[in-house]
Amino acid sequence: MSKPKFHVVIVGAGLGGLAASIGIRRAGHRVTILEQAGQLGEIGAGVQIPPNSSRILRRWGVLAAIESHSTAPHDIKVRSYRDGQVLQAQPLFPYCNEKYGAPYLVIHRADFHAVLVEAARREGVQIQLGSTVTKIDFAVPRVHIRDKSSLEADIIIGADGLKSICREEMLGRKDPPHLTGDLAYRITVKAEDMRKHKDLVALADNPAINIWMGPDSHVVSYLLKGGGLYNIVLACPDNLPELVNTAKADLQEMRDFFENWDPQLKIILGMVQETSKWRLQNSHEMYRWSHPSGKFALMGDACHATLPYLAQGAAMAVEDGAVLGALFEQIAHPSQLKDLLLIYERIRKQRTTKVVTGSTHARDIYHCRDGDVQQERDRQFREEEPFEGFPNRFSDPVFQPWLYGYDAYQEAEEAWRTYLRGRFPGTTTSFRASL
Repeated sequence: MSKPKFHVVIVGAGLGGLAASIGIRRAGHRVTILEQAGQLGEIGAGVQIPPNSSRILRRWGVLAAIESHSTAPHDIKVRSYRDGQVLQAQPLFPYCNEKYGAPYLVIHRADFHAVLVEAARREGVQIQLGSTVTKIDFAVPRVHIRDKSSLEADIIIGADGLKSICREEMLGRKDPPHLTGDLAYRITVKAEDMRKHKDLVALADNPAINIWMGPDSHVVSYLLKGGGLYNIVLACPDNLPELVNTAKADLQEMRDFFENWDPQLKIILGMVQETSKWRLQNSHEMYRWSHPSGKFALMGDACHATLPYLAQGAAMAVEDGAVLGALFEQIAHPSQLKDLLLIYERIRKQRTTKVVTGSTHARDIYHCRDGDVQQERDRQFREEEPFEGFPNRFSDPVFQPWLYGYDAYQEAEEAWRTYLRGRFPGTTTSFRASL
């Protein structure tokens, strides 16, 4: 008996929505993306692609295109904010390739997005631009689009980010992002300009992820564009006015805040001509991601937005898309759609919650103020072999393999086999349709 084919509508053409569209379309289903923007593109700067994400991209046949735009950092270097001393280093290349069978990459967000757009279109995904969703009828299901005809589907996936209309429709109330207390300056500097300063040559020539940890703040930097651009993110306390989420930065204010930091970093900040600062926002954890109708679910930042302090936000969205794709490969009968979305939610929610809470906890580690706790943290970096709970979570011998060794397709396939045995909690008897 041939497997059924469904029409899946995805709201949002960000990294997560595109990933889901590729995964589901490769499973043989019709996919339409509704994107409110009039043209496709991404703003921002660097994004990290750890092995748990690059493994999926390889399966989809897009890793080579990603690598052509990426840099492979050799290690993560944890530095003292005072003088830039390397306190501890975690190898990435070739370590991740050898241990996890997939690379660790960094890429400009716009390049990552463009590669996924091209891959989605190549797979046959229909992308409908200028389509702002205003309402969802969950029972049909149907999406209402401003100034356009409504659209029906078999399943609707809400991938419309932190300020999700889909989430608010499902909750039946307004659900704006909440403040985290942090903001970020995002900066790019030409590596060739850095090389004019002898103290910056090593940073510009060494493809590493550098993390300076300091009081109430930290800084992350790495090379982009094949080593041509140096990407810097400065995370520090939020001082933006109420209701203002993005503003042009006062460069002197920024430099004053980091006045007592590593001289190398101060030279870089002195090169910045202009930048902006972005409020880092989050969403409250949801009890459920899928609607009781069994015809709608959320994914990505729409349901598990996170602080960027484990560099896993984009990777979690790609994993969501891969799990959905893997489950849509398995489905044998329309009666199983509701169970499919429940299984997706159950296997993803536990993992993403751990990443979201882990990212918030990482802030406490990174932002230690001067004193005994900071001194002991730094001693552990310098003197101890990584142990469970190690302050550099990327070196934690328990957390690291859990994070990087995750195989989204394997997880989904194992969950579906459990379901077919009638042993997946909360599902219906629809598994019998496969028997």
